[in-house]
Amino acid sequence: MTEKVNNEITPKVQWLKDLVTYQDGAVVSRELIRKSTGTITLFAFDKGQGLSEHTAPFDALVYIVDGEVEILISGDSHHLNQGEIILMPANEPHALRALSKFKMLLVMIKS
Repeated sequence: MTEKVNNEITPKVQWLKDLVTYQDGAVVSRELIRKSTGTITLFAFDKGQGLSEHTAPFDALVYIVDGEVEILISGDSHHLNQGEIILMPANEPHALRALSKFKMLLVMIKS
């Protein structure tokens, strides 16, 4: 993890899973890095929460930090658990549903 001091990023070692906390019935997000070339965002989903089907104009990598999730990409179901990753191509419809409380790191690449 990094922190901004005077608009500059400085290194700081932290536990990824501790950077967001679960909240009952909610989806919590924390943007870790925002650049013109992409973003890195950490999410915490309560069990049963999800994201409805949508598309994004950029390729993305999802890393499961904790728990388990079902991710649909172009109608194909993928069951992921802690430690697993999946690549999501740009402009493909995708959605997700938390099968348990879960946390994911989303890396969006814009260029």
